[in-house]
Amino acid sequence: MTAESDTASREARPAEDGTEAALDPAPAGDGWGEEDDWTDETLALLRTLRAPHRLNRAKQVGFALYCVLLMLIIWGGVPSLGLFLQASMGADYTGHGGDLLAAMPSGIAAVGLAVVLLAVRDGLWRGPVVPPRAATDWLLAHPVRPRPVLRPWFWLSCGLALFPGLVTAVGAMVALGLLLRVGLPAALGWSLLGGACLPLLATCAGLLVERNDTAARWVRRLTPVATLLVLLLAAQSGLAVAGHRVHWLELVELWSGPWGWAGIAALAPTRGSVPGAWVAAALLLGSTAAGLLLADRAAGSVPLGRLRERARTAAGVLAALRTVELRAARLAVSGASGSTRRLRVRLPMPRHTWLVVPWRDATALLRSPARLGRAALLTVPAVLCAALAHGIGSKPSVPTTAVALVFGYLAVAQLLEPARIETDDVRRAAWSPYPFADLMLRHAIVPTLAGVLIALAGAAAATVAGAGPTVWLAPAVVPALVAAGLVNTCRGVMRRDLMYKSPSSGGLGLFLFTAWYAAGPAAAVLALTLPFAQALRADTIATCGQAAGVGVLAAAALLWWARTRATELTGLSRPAARQDG
Repeated sequence: MTAESDTASREARPAEDGTEAALDPAPAGDGWGEEDDWTDETLALLRTLRAPHRLNRAKQVGFALYCVLLMLIIWGGVPSLGLFLQASMGADYTGHGGDLLAAMPSGIAAVGLAVVLLAVRDGLWRGPVVPPRAATDWLLAHPVRPRPVLRPWFWLSCGLALFPGLVTAVGAMVALGLLLRVGLPAALGWSLLGGACLPLLATCAGLLVERNDTAARWVRRLTPVATLLVLLLAAQSGLAVAGHRVHWLELVELWSGPWGWAGIAALAPTRGSVPGAWVAAALLLGSTAAGLLLADRAAGSVPLGRLRERARTAAGVLAALRTVELRAARLAVSGASGSTRRLRVRLPMPRHTWLVVPWRDATALLRSPARLGRAALLTVPAVLCAALAHGIGSKPSVPTTAVALVFGYLAVAQLLEPARIETDDVRRAAWSPYPFADLMLRHAIVPTLAGVLIALAGAAAATVAGAGPTVWLAPAVVPALVAAGLVNTCRGVMRRDLMYKSPSSGGLGLFLFTAWYAAGPAAAVLALTLPFAQALRADTIATCGQAAGVGVLAAAALLWWARTRATELTGLSRPAARQDG
C-alpha cells in the first residue's frame, strides 16, 4: 500500500472516540520516512506550473490595490488636504475637539473589542488559515509538510487585517491634527500602535479559535456578553459626548485589555492623555510580537479535516455573496460556526385552531434562545439612544432618534425567523389552512407581543436608571417595526436586475437595489423618526399621543404592504393544494 492510499484509509476510518480530530489524517512523518517527504519538490513544481498565471494574478491584485488607493485619495486624502490648507489660512476646527476627546476612551475600547470579537467569531467558521479547496483536497493529502503550505495563508490574513488598521490610523491622525492641533508625526505614530497591533492580535486570536475546540466553546459562550459590552461602550461614548462622563470607569476600560491600550496610545499626544502611555505601548508591542511568534509556529497544526470543511464553507459563502443572497450566506456562517444551539422546549398544545400559528412561532423562538438574546441585546442601544435624544439639550435629536429606531428594527427582526422560513420556500406553508397572505399576518402576533415585552423591560430599566418618562414610548413603535420586518420578509426573489438598470447613471442601480432590499425598515424609520423625535424632545402628552398615533397608522400601512407582497409572492389566494395522480 502506498503512502497516499494509507493516508486515505486513515481519513475514511471512523472515529473511535467520536471526536473530529480522529477523522484527520496522521501528521506528516507518521508512517512516512524522510525519503517520502516531497514538500520541496511539490512546491517547486507548483511554482513552475503557476508561473504563466502569476503575472496575470499580479496585474489583477495591482489593479484592485490601485482602485482602493485611488478611492482613498479621492474621498479621504484630497478633502483632508483641503481642510489642512484652510486651517493654515486661519480656519478653526477645534470647536469639536472636546467632543472628540470625550468620545475617544469608550469609543476606541468599543471599536477594539468589536475587532477582536469579529476575528474570533470568524475563527469559528473560517479562520485566518484557510487555503483553497485544491490545497486541502489534493495537496495536503499527499506526503507534504502542512506548515510550508499553510503558513503563507496566515500571513496573508495578517496583511489583510493590517490594511484597514493602517487606514484607520491615518484617519485618526487627520482628526487629531484638525480638531486638537496635535502634531501629525506624533498623532500618526501613536495611532499606528493601536491600528497595527490590534488587528494582528485579533488575527492571532482567530487562529487560536480555529485550531482549539476549547477556545471555540468559550467564544460561543462569551459572545453575548462581549456583544453587550461593545454596545454599552458605544452608548457610554455617546453619553460622554453629551456631557455625562465617568472618568474612573473610562480608566478601567482603557486598562482592561488590548482594546483599551490602543485608546491610551491614541490619547497620548493629546491634552486628554492618560498616565502610563509608554507602558500601554510596550504591552501592545510585546503582546503582538509574542502572539505572532506563537501563531506562526501553530499555523501548520490545524487539522486537515477542519481545513477541508472550512474551505468548502468559505467557498459557499463567497458564492452566495456574489449572487447577493445575503440570507443564504448568513445561514451558512451560522451553521458552520455552531451558533444554532437549540433547546428541547414543548409548549402545551393550543385548544383553538387560531392559536396554532402563534404556538408554532413561540415554540420556535423558545427553542432558539440566541434570537431572544440578540433581540434583548439590541434593545439596549435603542433605549439608550432614545434616552439620549430626550436629554440631548440644544443639539438635534432627529439623527439620534433614527439610530434608536434602526436598533429597534434590528431587535424585532430577530423574532421574525419563523416567517422568513415560510417565505424561503412557500411550499412549506402547505400545512396551513389559511391563505398565504393571512398566514404572514398571523406570523406577526408573537414577534409583536415579545417585542412589546422586551421594550417594556427596557423602558423599566431605563426609568430605574434615571431616564425620562418618554422612554415608555418604546412599545408604541414595536408593531410598526414588526410590520416593516414582514415587508422585507415577503420581498420574494432577489431583484439583482435592479443593479444593472441605467448603467450610464453611475450608482443609480445600486441605489435602486438597496431601496428595494431595505424598503420596509427604510419606510418605517422615515415615517416614525420626526414624530418620535418631537415627542422625545417636547415630553408632553399631546406629542406622545401624536407619535403613538403615527406608529399605529404606520403599522397598519406596512401590514397592508406586507399582505400585498405576500399575495404577489405566491400568485394564489392560498398555498398550492396537493394534487393526486
